[in-house]
Parts: sequence; structure tokens; C-alpha cells
Amino acid sequence: MTPNNSNELPAGMDLWRTHEVHEAGFNHRRIAALVRSGALRRLRRGCYIRGSTWAAQKPWVRSLQLIAAHAHGTLSTSSGGLVYSHTSAARLHGLFLWDVGDKVHITTQTTASTTSHGKDVVPHTRPLAKIGAVFVKGMPCTTLEQTVVDCCLMLNYKQALVLMDHALRKGADASKLQEMCASLAGRNGVLTLRRALENADARSESPGETLTRELLQRLRIEPPELQVKVASAEGHHRLDFAWKEKQVALEFDGKVKYFDYAPTAEVIYQERQREKALTELGWTFIRIKWQQLFREQEFKTSVLRVLRGTS
Repeated sequence: MTPNNSNELPAGMDLWRTHEVHEAGFNHRRIAALVRSGALRRLRRGCYIRGSTWAAQKPWVRSLQLIAAHAHGTLSTSSGGLVYSHTSAARLHGLFLWDVGDKVHITTQTTASTTSHGKDVVPHTRPLAKIGAVFVKGMPCTTLEQTVVDCCLMLNYKQALVLMDHALRKGADASKLQEMCASLAGRNGVLTLRRALENADARSESPGETLTRELLQRLRIEPPELQVKVASAEGHHRLDFAWKEKQVALEFDGKVKYFDYAPTAEVIYQERQREKALTELGWTFIRIKWQQLFREQEFKTSVLRVLRGTS
């Protein structure tokens, strides 16, 4: 192919292996210049993405893109020699992950060194026939239940609870998870898995709600009900948490961090109107933001002040 003398990457393609960039007419020197300019971004050895595409992606989309880059760079989707597992499988299944790194986890039939896979990859070895595999987003990964178990064995309790809540909400089989947990007695991490399974609640709609519930429990604050339905002159509402007898609602304000949308001015206005209508009926609102979940004494004081004030 005739060398490309412009700095423009060809349209219609965003992800390239090195040889594909060469075939588009760019030599090593030009590729290096495109990377320096930001027009091209190196995701991993042998794989690049258009810079403008990478810049426009949200963090959770970038995490998926790194898995796609591994698949694209290694042609793993057609080799049949590996499946994506652990937190990489969780990302493919669309599960919530909190404070987890972006390394790509793979499970293979035979042992291979970390060096041969690359520094961005964490390899695991197991008989693939025993764990099963499904294709998600065109890539092979562990089943939903196997993914949950694998993740909980390596995550801390809060991270495991966030993932377990969402997995159950998405339809993970709780009885199957119980069976898998029972079969792992004595394994490192099984206590975290068991504890997350015992305390999980599929009604939780975001990592923030999960962490709020965990904090309320750990601080021994009277447990509220989740996703409580109430009515006012403005219509029907659903509260994140509520102590109905006291008419106290606790709402978590950090959902936008984990969802692929931002609240419009109209949505915020309607939410405040609903809150005003419920306040007129005697409800008191506690609004919690992300940073308050990590200032535990402040959180406890603010919640108990309202609960004791309404007794």
C-alpha cells in the first residue's frame, strides 16, 4: 500500500492491530508521531485506538475497551483457548464494580507466564470444561454465577457486596451461588463470598445504595426499608431508603456516577417537586453524597439526629 503522508487516520475504523495500521499506510515513525499527538492511543502492545474515540468514552466504557483491545490484539474470540474471567467477565456481563482496577483477567486451560500475556493481563489456569463459558459482546467469558464467585473470592467485602447485589438484580441464580459457595469451603476468600451472599439485596439499584446499606448495618443504625413506594399530590414515588413509621427518607445522590446518563434540569426539578410534596405530608429527607460514605462519624451523626428528632 502507498505510504500515507497525512496525519489523518482512515475513517470507518477505530481499533487497529499494528499490522492494520501499517496496511493503512503508516510506518513505525508515523505511528509514534500519531501517538505523541494524541491522534492514536496505544491500549496495549500491538493494539491502538483512535484518540478522539478514547477521549469521548466514559470510564466504564474505557474499561470494556481494554478488554476488546485484548481480544482484538490476540484474536482470542476465535482461538477457543481462553475465556475472560473475574472482573473482566464482570465488566462484560455489565455488573457494577467499585474501586477495581482495569487489568484484563483471562482463564486458560494451560499455565502461561505473565510475561507472555503482557503486564496488563492477569492469567488464571483451570480446566475450561469445568467452568463453562458464554459469549457476551462477542467475547468468551465465564458464566454469570461463575463470574460472581470468582470475583468475590478476590475482592474485599464492600466490593463483593456491590457486585453481588447487582448480579442478583440481573438474575443470577442465588441457589446455584449457594451451592458453589458450599463447595469452596476452606478456600481463600470464601468467607467474603459467603458474607456477601448472606447480606446481598437485589433491590439495591446502585453501588452507592449498596454502600449506604452496608454502612447503616455496620454502624448498627435501625435498618430502613428499601425502594419504598409512597404517594403524594405529585404522584407516586419510590424512595431509596425509608423509615416509614418515622416518615424519614434517605436518598443517595451519587447515582449519575454509575449510569450512562446525566440528570437533566427537568428531572432534577421534578425530583425536588416530589420531595416538596412529601415534605408537606410530614416526610423528612436525608440526602447522602459519595464523600459522606467515607466520613462515617459525620454520616452517623446526621442520620441519628434526624431519626431521634422524629421519635
